[in-house]
Amino acid sequence: MKFPTAFSLAQISELIKAEFVGDANFPVLGMNEIHVVEKGDIVFVDHPKYYDKALESAATIVLINKKVACPEGKALLISDDPFRDFNILSNYFRPFKSSDKSIAVSAKIGKNTIIQPNVFIGNNVVIGDDCVIHANVAIYDNCILGNGVTVHSGSVLGADAFYYKNRPEGFDKLLSGGRVVLEDRVDIGALCTIDKGVTGDTTIGAGTKLDNQVHVGHDTIIGKKCLIASQTGIAGCVIIEDEVTLWGQVGTNSGITIGKKAVVMGQTGVTKSVEGGKSYFGTPIEESREKLKQLAYVKKIPEIIKKLEDK
Repeated sequence: MKFPTAFSLAQISELIKAEFVGDANFPVLGMNEIHVVEKGDIVFVDHPKYYDKALESAATIVLINKKVACPEGKALLISDDPFRDFNILSNYFRPFKSSDKSIAVSAKIGKNTIIQPNVFIGNNVVIGDDCVIHANVAIYDNCILGNGVTVHSGSVLGADAFYYKNRPEGFDKLLSGGRVVLEDRVDIGALCTIDKGVTGDTTIGAGTKLDNQVHVGHDTIIGKKCLIASQTGIAGCVIIEDEVTLWGQVGTNSGITIGKKAVVMGQTGVTKSVEGGKSYFGTPIEESREKLKQLAYVKKIPEIIKKLEDK
């Protein structure tokens, strides 16, 4: 998420009432999660396990819960609760805005695009030319749809990320200020759910097709010309490269990469990153040829046991 204008380190410090380390005029341009940070961004970290990763990331402002040595060319914001303060900033720069209209006044809809009855289109949504949005679709604030996109009934674009911190009093939600971006000629089936990024974009590349009842988690990036079959669940922060096929009821772990032109057979659990250009099956995931061999061997076990007993 980029801020509308540059802020100073001192101004950000004042917003969250945190101590800062660095030049008071140090420029702050935005905020992001660690996997998408750029120069000028704030990243937060609240666990020693991830201190080095945050301090060595592309982010130049680190919101952290311990006084540490500040890396050269960077700045620190010292907070007793970085998770809370990241939420304060999200709410300040991209607050939730209610709508009293089915199609927000600020939404932009392209030429020859058809919007069926009972569709909700939120604030600052942009929909390109020649799209079809079927009945009872909800498109939350700030989503971007390219040209020739089809979204079938009951689908929801831009719901919040499933991201919580477990506190003694219950689960504390990390606020979502990101977007969903669908590139040209994307088809979304019925009853699909695509969560927006926490601060960045959940992106589906040009020409990709989703079947009915597919879930895409926050900040996931799906490449071009992918096919994703029904009841597939894709976790947050996944990278699916171009021309990947996921058959029905595939599930993935978060933070993994599926390589270009990989084929993942139905009911596979993608528990780790896999190379492109190969076919996979099973849980834990393996190349399909090897997994099918193993299943064939398992079927022979009763026969082997009987032979041993007959000796």
